[in-house]
Amino acid sequence: MHIVTKIFIALVAIEHLYILWLEMFAWTTRGPKVFKGSLRPDLFEPTKVLAANQGLYNGFLAAGLLWALLITDPTWQKNVAIFFLSCVIVAALYGGYSASKRIILMQGLPALITLALLLAV
Repeated sequence: MHIVTKIFIALVAIEHLYILWLEMFAWTTRGPKVFKGSLRPDLFEPTKVLAANQGLYNGFLAAGLLWALLITDPTWQKNVAIFFLSCVIVAALYGGYSASKRIILMQGLPALITLALLLAV
């Protein structure tokens, strides 16, 4: 796998680690600033457990992408990266449909670009 592709995979993983942190640990403090206008401020506290659950799933996506970077077999490395990038894209499409179109741009586009790089190599 090309180094540029690995860097992009790492960046997508880091983005999802940030989302994990935001949704699991900073939902009621940083969340209102990040999601300003998307969710009423009084809803952050009652949705804390739901957000933490979402954050955990984002952590699994990050873990899968980081795992792909650690695999030494090139075929398996590529296949695992394809799977987890595809999961990110599907999650972003659903989030864009069900919550905010911005999710497609912020999460889906980086994963799609990374997947395209991966498939082009």
